[in-house]
Formats: sequence, structure tokens, C-alpha cells
Amino acid sequence: MQRNFPQPLLAVVRQHTDEAAHLRTVRSVLVAAPHVKLHHLRRLDDRIAAHLDGLVVAGECGSQLCDAALESPGTGEMFCAAIRALDERKDEGLDKVLAIAAALPETLTGLVSALGWVSAPGLKGIVSGLLTSSDPFRQRIGIAACALHRVDPGPPLVSLVASTEPALRARAMRCAGELGRVDLLPLLVSALQDKDPECHFRAAQAALLLGDRRTALAALRDVALQPGPFRLQALALALFAAETTFAYELLKQVASQREDVRLLIRAVGLAGDTARIPWLVGLMSDDKLARLAGEAFSFITGADLAWLDLERKPPENVEPGPSDNPEDEDVSMDEDDGLPWPDQARVQAWRAANSQRFQPGIRYFIGAPPSWEHCLQVLKDGYQRQRVAAAHYLCLLRPGTPLFNCAAPAWRQERLLERMS
Repeated sequence: MQRNFPQPLLAVVRQHTDEAAHLRTVRSVLVAAPHVKLHHLRRLDDRIAAHLDGLVVAGECGSQLCDAALESPGTGEMFCAAIRALDERKDEGLDKVLAIAAALPETLTGLVSALGWVSAPGLKGIVSGLLTSSDPFRQRIGIAACALHRVDPGPPLVSLVASTEPALRARAMRCAGELGRVDLLPLLVSALQDKDPECHFRAAQAALLLGDRRTALAALRDVALQPGPFRLQALALALFAAETTFAYELLKQVASQREDVRLLIRAVGLAGDTARIPWLVGLMSDDKLARLAGEAFSFITGADLAWLDLERKPPENVEPGPSDNPEDEDVSMDEDDGLPWPDQARVQAWRAANSQRFQPGIRYFIGAPPSWEHCLQVLKDGYQRQRVAAAHYLCLLRPGTPLFNCAAPAWRQERLLERMS
């Protein structure tokens, strides 16, 4: 039974609810943004935490407003409601958010994010119940929670990798790679025969991170050369792990397809090949490709275009996102939003002055060959897309290393980086 609360209290608590939901939606963008560093994420996370604390202080009033927000559920609304349900540890509340997430897949991110936000001790008993459930959806949520906290679920993981439910099987495979479960490598290599596209990719992804450089690498190459939702991820992993000859051939194959120059630009940056830097600099005069070429240039050289004053003013005729015209049917966001506009002449001058730093035939990642120490530094100081790449390099350098979670609450990331240094 709901209680009636004073209007002044409702107004304050509703603001906490709305702000927390909105900021969580913003966070979905920022964790993958090209212009966001860990300290930026920390500021946002502190704001979210402050609003969530306000909901805790509000007690029943906060829980009721979070529950009411689920009448129009989105990622942020689900996140807030799930946080309250997890904090209160009431079966009724947990059952409700799980049922909504199962029925409305667009809210699933909010639920999983809440499980990753709360502390691991706060999930004690909850996740074990999910893992032992007979419902594949609940099992998948339980595996996701373990993966986000990099906590080994133990024996259930082995059986779930072989589940008859593709979505559960795929999440279990991904979890094995994220946790560094090298003992499951033979099972994952066998799973490369899986006919489900996501399961096939997740098996290859996990097997590569766990040390396989033959069948998994070949499988990722095949995924990278075909249109599909995992194409860019597969391409990145294949290029990170490949020897020079394999990477060169893969780049040639991507270039020969000629259907997506943006994918080729990304591939050149991911491959870290300095021989292709002149081509990237040449693209900086094309307003449609300049920012992406600049990011690829920075991915190789480590040059921060904004910090080094190697950028120019944005062109006047470029829209940063959806236009204000209500008749414009294109509502897609600008993929390069947040990236600096490189000044071609300045970048060329910087390249000429720093050319001695880069040796031909050596892979470069953010200005240096990928090493454990260098990748740790990128995780501390780099931008989010660079940090994600650094996390994968650490696994490739030392198979069995848990994949660093660049989307975890910032304070948790900071603590882990201190322990890893």
C-alpha cells in the first residue's frame, strides 16, 4: 500500500529520481566516448551516487517514485529501480525489475548496469539465486553480474557455456574470457563451430583473450570481413593480436572491399602501422572523415590533437547531430561527436618533427609499442576508446589476465589500477 507524502518532499525526491535516471542514460554514451577520461567519468559517477544517496535517505518515498518511473521504463529508470530493489533486498522488487527486463529488452542495460554499480558484497545471496534458477534469463543476469565484478561463478559457468539457450551460452562464453578462465580454452575452441552468430563471435573473442592465436584469430578475421553487429569488435581484436604479416593482409582485405572507408580508417588506427600515417593525414582535409582520421592518427602516435593545439575550428556547414528541422528524418547521432577537428598543416608539421620516434615495421599504440606498463598508463590517462583497447592488450600480453572493466564505477577502477601498478 502506497503512502501519501508531503508535496515538498515529493518534489525533492522526484528530482533525485529524474536526475539519477538522466545521468545514467548520459553515462551509456560517455563510457564509449572518444573525449572522456577516467577523471571525467569519476565526476559523473559522483553525481549519480549523490542522487542515489538522496533516494536512500528518502526511504519509502524514494522507492515509490522509482517504482512509479517504471510505468515508462528506459535505461535510466530501470537502473534506479533496480538499485533500490537490490538495496532493499526484497524479493517482490527484484522479481518486478527482472520481469520487466525480460519483457522489454531495451531496459536490460539498466538492470545489468545496476548489478555492476552496487558492490560485490551487496549482491551476496542474490547472484547465487540467479545462477541456480531454472530460468535461462535469470541465469544470464547472474552470469553478467559475476562478469561485471570479475568474480568467478564457479562450476555453473562450465555448464552454461554449453547451454541450449543461445543468449545464455553467448554470455557465459564472454564471461569466461573476461574472467581469464584459461582452463576453459579447449571448450571455447570447440565452441567455434557454434552456428549462432553471437555465440560464434563470443567463443572466438574469449578464446583469443585466453591465448589461442590460430583458430580463434582466423574466426575473428572471418567475422571482421562480413557485415554484422560484431564486425568492428572482431576487427579490433584480430588486429591487436595479429603478427605483422597477418595484420597487413587483413588490412588489404578490408581495403579491397571498398564499401566502408570509415571501417578502413579505424582498422589502420587499430593496426598501429606508421606506414599508413601519410594516408591518414591526407584525409584530414575531408570534413566527413577528418575527425576519424585524426583519432586513428592519435591511436598510433599518441598525439593529443587538442592538447598539442593541432586542431582547427569546426566547419560551419557540419551538423553535430540531429538537426532542428522536424521534417528531417535523419535523427542519428554524429559518430565523431567529441573528436577534435585536426588541422592538416599543423599535424603534418608535428609528424615531420617527431618522425624519428617511430620505427618502420613496429606496431605502435598511443605512441609506443604495446607493453604491460604502457597499457597500464593508458588505462590511467587515456580516453575511453583508448582505455578499452589497452584493457584488451593486457589480456593478449598475459593470457589469463581478467579483462579490465572500463565501464565499472570510476572509484572501483581507480582502486584496481592502484593495485595493478
